[in-house]
Amino acid sequence: MCTAATYLTKDFYFGRNLDYEISFHETVAVTPRNYPFHFRMVPSMEHHYALIGMATMAEGCPLYYDATNEKGLSMAGLNFPGNADYKEPAEGMDNVAPFEFIPWILGQCANLEEAKTLLQRMNMVKINFSEALPLSPLHWIIADRTGALTVESVKDGLKVYDNPVGILTNNPPFETMMFNLNNYMGLSIDQPVNSFSDKLPLTAYSRGMGSLGLPGDPSSASRFVKAAFVKMNSVSGDSESESISQFFHILTSVEQQKGCVHMGRGLFEYTIYSSCCNADKGIYYYTTYENSQITGVDMHAENLEGQEVVTYPLITGQQIKMQNGQ
Repeated sequence: MCTAATYLTKDFYFGRNLDYEISFHETVAVTPRNYPFHFRMVPSMEHHYALIGMATMAEGCPLYYDATNEKGLSMAGLNFPGNADYKEPAEGMDNVAPFEFIPWILGQCANLEEAKTLLQRMNMVKINFSEALPLSPLHWIIADRTGALTVESVKDGLKVYDNPVGILTNNPPFETMMFNLNNYMGLSIDQPVNSFSDKLPLTAYSRGMGSLGLPGDPSSASRFVKAAFVKMNSVSGDSESESISQFFHILTSVEQQKGCVHMGRGLFEYTIYSSCCNADKGIYYYTTYENSQITGVDMHAENLEGQEVVTYPLITGQQIKMQNGQ
């Protein structure tokens, strides 16, 4: 499954863990302003905001998992099986397929308020990209430095929620995830004190017992609680180095190690990549499962007036800097 997060210091940061059992040849993709986005049921965009993010390229088209546009608005799609429900086309609505949703929003919206307005007339339609690439059941987080939204197309229709924690995982639906945080309102970053009973001499028996009771299993509900707690209590300076380091530590707190979640057929779910985009500067950072070195791609180092998507294959091999013996 997956975890997405936001983080604000001097700049705004957005990213995610992609957790799955197989890779789909992800690549960092920069889509310039004049690359034509051709949608299935809404008008094409010949000109739009430039995007950077992680995508699979299919028939020359970037199918974004997560992306940020040049104005600082960001989105990510996360697995939502059993709850995602896509609709038939509706007259008078903007009928958008799930695989088009990220470029449709980020291509024309400069901020979260503009995205909210656009969502009021959107209908998420069940159209496959191709026979070989059927629809994935997804829900989304949309964010900028002012806040975040969660978008879910379910049986009751399109739901748009304010997301005050700036975190999204997978199932259950977002409303349930937020309500579940009530069960952890007693969590504290401080050493615990005995509130169990004054009849028992219970003590904090070691250092490092702050956050006692924070869940640590890889389920979606547990990752939501842990990522929200870690993010809401994060402390860092506001330099680029400190900010991206802290962001990756937030994601690392809920990463999945290969071998812990067996998906059958000898396959294991693991964190294929983690990303952190400085949305203000358009710099996309990432790590992969076997490469813990942070790699960056700067959107503004490319020709954003171009017409072709620029891609950078992921550096997946471990990068080790030896300090002696060279």
